[in-house]
Amino acid sequence: MRFSFTHPMSAGDHDPRLVGREGLTRLALAAEAAGFDAIGFTDHPMPGSRWLAAGGHDALDPFSALAFCAAATSRLRLMTNIAVLPYRNPFILAKAAATVDVLSDGRLILGAGTGYQKAEYRALGADFDDRNDRFDETLEAMIAAWTTDDLAFEGHRFAAVGNTARPRPVQQPHPPIWIGGNSARARARAVRYGQGWSPFPTSAAMAATARTAALETVDDLRPMLDDLRRRLEEAGRSDPVDVHFTCGAGGAPGDDRFNPEEHLAGLDRLAGAGVTWIGVTVPGDDLGRAVEALGRYGEEVIG
Repeated sequence: MRFSFTHPMSAGDHDPRLVGREGLTRLALAAEAAGFDAIGFTDHPMPGSRWLAAGGHDALDPFSALAFCAAATSRLRLMTNIAVLPYRNPFILAKAAATVDVLSDGRLILGAGTGYQKAEYRALGADFDDRNDRFDETLEAMIAAWTTDDLAFEGHRFAAVGNTARPRPVQQPHPPIWIGGNSARARARAVRYGQGWSPFPTSAAMAATARTAALETVDDLRPMLDDLRRRLEEAGRSDPVDVHFTCGAGGAPGDDRFNPEEHLAGLDRLAGAGVTWIGVTVPGDDLGRAVEALGRYGEEVIG
């Protein structure tokens, strides 16, 4: 089992030090010292105000923030959790991802998804209704840009006719791609394109908003993992595919009532189901509390 955490920035109540140079450096170094394997950043260039008011969250630009963390650390993997591919031109995305991979000596994990916010799609001039087709096209174009010289690739509103992008990513043929989402389509994409699958804990109410499948317990996850394994077998894939999920057993490490024994038991259940990476929730209301939570989790769980 390996462990990640996503930068704990939330709308309205996050500690401003979390997004400053000293605070982010301190956070990344604390995670590395505690034994965490990756830091992640979400992707919300222009979130809707109504969504923020209902509990949504702001975010740093994931690629810029990960490049900063690459300079501050030496071992920590750098994860987009997740990058919404249809928001951007695929070749700009490919360049940003390759740059982070090069500057970090090959530590990028590209978590990728379609997103679900109509207001954000509208603000960015992207087509919400066509997002699934644009996602597949963008991912194919990115992989082509990372692996092909003198590229010829024509897509929706873009065309590469004899173009080459360098430097190539350090990781060959490209950084690992983890497909985010709970749907069968997300698992099919993980089998076709990916080296990982990253489902999200989702209540029934949230599932309706996010237009995805509800996922609340290990029992909910097991049939999804069975489906993933079946698809991998049918595709003739024998290479390992990571599964990234969260563990709510025992509470969160920033909570005084956090129970490491219950949490470890929950990790055992998830590992038995086939989960290989755990995303850990870290408090964002105070930088010191976030650093303390990372250290506590390192001592009581990772250690």
